[in-house]
This record gives sequence, C-alpha cells and structure tokens, in this order.
Amino acid sequence: MYLYQLTANGDLSSMKQERFLLEKDIQKLVEKNLSEIFNLQFVASELTVEKFRVDTLAFDEESNSFVIIEYKKGNSYSVVDQGYSYLSVMLNNKADFILEYNERLNQSLRRDDVDWSASRVIFISPSFNAYQKNSVNFRDIPFELWEIRRFDQGVISLIQHQASSKEDINLVADTNPESPIKQVSNEVKVYREEDHTSNASASIMELFEALKEELNSWDDVTCTAMKYYVGFKKGSSLFAAVRIFRNHLSIDFSRGQISPDGQKSKNFFTVDDPKTVLEAKSWTHKNGRVGNSYIMKLYKPSDLDYAKYLIKQKYDTL
Repeated sequence: MYLYQLTANGDLSSMKQERFLLEKDIQKLVEKNLSEIFNLQFVASELTVEKFRVDTLAFDEESNSFVIIEYKKGNSYSVVDQGYSYLSVMLNNKADFILEYNERLNQSLRRDDVDWSASRVIFISPSFNAYQKNSVNFRDIPFELWEIRRFDQGVISLIQHQASSKEDINLVADTNPESPIKQVSNEVKVYREEDHTSNASASIMELFEALKEELNSWDDVTCTAMKYYVGFKKGSSLFAAVRIFRNHLSIDFSRGQISPDGQKSKNFFTVDDPKTVLEAKSWTHKNGRVGNSYIMKLYKPSDLDYAKYLIKQKYDTL
C-alpha cells in the first residue's frame, strides 16, 4: 500500500512507512482506539482461559456478542487453527467470559443476554501471507483479517482482507464431530443476505437491490448481513439496518443513546421528516441507557427517493 501527501504546490510526496517493533505496540494502539476503529467496547487485555491467552477481549453492543482480537507480527501460524481454537475455548467457558465482562465493567450481563452465534475473532497484523488469506477464503468463516500499517506524521491505515469464495468451510473441514471447526460451526453462524431475502417477493427484492445499490455508492460504505437485518456501515458505524419482509422493507436507523443523567450520546440524531413517515422507537438497556431509533417502511419504488433523503441525513452525521 502506498500513501501520498498532497503538498501546497500540488505535488505528491510519498509517506514513509514506519514499522511496528512489537506486537504490543499494535495492541496498545488498537485497544486505546477500539471504539473508533471497530465500534467495540473494550473488556480486558491478556485474558487467560485454560491454556490460551486472549490478547484483547471486546464486546460488540450492536450484536450482543464477544469479540476476540489477536495481534501478530510474523506470519508463521495458521489463522484457521488459532481462530477456531479461541472460539472453541470461549464457547466451552462462557461463564468465564461473562464473569470477566461483569467484573471489569461493573455490569450484570447474563449468559442468555449474549448472542454466542455472533462470536468472532479479529486478527490484526502488518501483513498476511497468501496462504493465510486463502485459508480463510470461505463464505462462512467467523474471522476477520485486518492489515495495519503505520506511516510518518502519525498516519495509520487499516485494510480488511475480504473473502471472495462462496464455498462452505464445513465441506472441507475435518468430519470428526469433536474437531474445533465442527464444534464451533454448530453454534457460531456467519449470516448472508440470502438468510434475509428468501421470503421476499420479486418486487421487494428489486426494491432492496435498488436501495443497496444507492447506499453502496456512498463513500466508505460496507454492507454486512447480521442475524436480524442487513446492515450498512460508514466506517465502523451502522447508519441503516434493513429488515426484509415479503411485502415491504423496514429501515431502522439509530438516533443515539441517552444516559440515565439525561446526557445524549455523541452525534445524537434528530431527523428532518416533512412527510412524517417515520416511527420513533426507544428502549432501555440493562445499564440504564435509553436507545432511540427511527423506523421507516418501504412498500414501493416511489418511496425510495424519500427514504434515501432520510437515510442520508443519518449518514452525514457520522
């Protein structure tokens, strides 16, 4: 990857890459900026469970799931073996992870509050070799590979390696039911758009594809299938959650949260809705914070332009 800085006279000046000397340097950087980079809540560092040490334990409040983050400097290891081993340890020691979360964050999370099917592992390294990238090139593998680079003037880049294969890892994995891959695959599920579109009518599928094409054309947008919806993110921040029903689309976009003392979260969002088509929704989390969102239902193509107008307002706040 090459980065350039535009000078005052219009010339491009290449930025010099600075190496990370230690894995710990990467870990400190990511943990300090975990919310900004991945929109995750930091739980613990260097957590030991059985014979495994988890570099960083995080919690995804969006999916109510734990995330394990591992940092690597070299590339002489198997991300598949390590990833499934970490997930297997987590799923077999759920009480330890719940206890760590509650003690560290002074919460009362229960086992049933966690969506264990959304558990995942993030590997972060300055580089991954071709073998490592190819080994996770399956559609349903619960890992993410992120390459991190540091440049002069304090510039950091993070690029995710995206899987391109549609193959199911269970078709090539060890058939032994006691193998980590089989054990994890029985409980952890990587969702796809097809999980949400199978019951939609042809006209609603056309409507969804038109909406997806528009949102994906905006800068820095990624589309990811989650358990209950197809999510659209700007960077690491979700700005629209689309639920696909047979005869309509339901679009939910967050306004933000209000703490028990009445303080609103950063970029708390109030929409301009002259047609008054949105339904306001709120709920209270276990920690006392009140979540707020807007919901719009789309039934026909003529609704699409107004939906884009509303969603763009949320997108622009991020």
